[in-house]
Amino acid sequence: MISTQIIENCIEELRIITKVNLAIFALDGTEVASTFDSSDIPEYIIKGFVDSPADSQVIGRDHLFKITDEGELAYILIARGNNDESYLIGKIAVSQMQQLLTAYKERFDRNNFFQNLLLDNLLLVDVYNRAKKLHIEVMVPRVVLIIETGTEKDGTAAEFLRGMFSSQSGDFITAVDESNVILIKALDQKEGYTEVEHTAQTIVDMMSTEAMMNVRVGYGTIVQELKDVSKSYKEAMMALNVGKIFYVEKKVNSYGSLGIGRLIYQLPANLCKIFIEEIFGKNDPGDFDEEIVTTVNKFFENNLNVSETSRQLFVHRNTLVYRVEKLQKLTGLDVRTFDDALTFKIAMMVYGYMRYLDLEE
Repeated sequence: MISTQIIENCIEELRIITKVNLAIFALDGTEVASTFDSSDIPEYIIKGFVDSPADSQVIGRDHLFKITDEGELAYILIARGNNDESYLIGKIAVSQMQQLLTAYKERFDRNNFFQNLLLDNLLLVDVYNRAKKLHIEVMVPRVVLIIETGTEKDGTAAEFLRGMFSSQSGDFITAVDESNVILIKALDQKEGYTEVEHTAQTIVDMMSTEAMMNVRVGYGTIVQELKDVSKSYKEAMMALNVGKIFYVEKKVNSYGSLGIGRLIYQLPANLCKIFIEEIFGKNDPGDFDEEIVTTVNKFFENNLNVSETSRQLFVHRNTLVYRVEKLQKLTGLDVRTFDDALTFKIAMMVYGYMRYLDLEE
């Protein structure tokens, strides 16, 4: 149901424009909102009008009107003033209220529809039937972006995003939990992942600079039909989670660029534990010298190029070799060779995943 605040704002704006006072009453005669002191209107007047077959009625200086919602009586509106202008303004106010009721019901219905669609709670026939009823196009390219705000029960992020993305263009904002906002983005036929990446980065930048919110964004693959939106949602959620584990420095992660991280994320925890023990034995990678770990990571970034890595770290080549050999003594892996470098890289990613699982418990 439409909120009291919205009703108050609506009739107050009409009063400012028209200079005619308005009041809205519930069917039991209680006041919902009013621009004047309506205490002189007794409940029996409202209840009597509710029970009458008339759509409008004049009692003294008040014009009474019935507001319906899909044929069902919803509210009683009163326009105060004993002239034709007050009657006309009352009719306009009734039309405005009925449009608001329809819009808010459709918004709620759409929200409910998209939430169930994302969670795979709809049969295929229901997807198409409800989409038709809600005037949602089926054959439109869409992609799901999940914006993690880290702030529970805060509607600021959702409202900010609604200001950025319009429902008129086919975009929709919703949520299925307390800390994530979901954007179902409609795309033109010519738009692809370059445009989606730009949209995701814009969200991060705008929310950082204007809303002062530090957010992360994950997005799935582009789907061509409405029924596949849930697939893009699941991919976006995985992109968000995998990004937090393996690509912490990135604020935007896409499902298509998760690489090895996506494979590790889907491995059973016991298998990961066995792998870590096979590679590191009794050594805990968390106890490795930070200087060595930093060196190795930079070594990987430079495609195992010793000279370029030493130059970027501002250390002598022999110092770099010493650090690599020190790691080799600890693990038995010589990261100067491709196979050992690959093993160490994957092992460290698996170790990071295990630490993430421990923190989640």
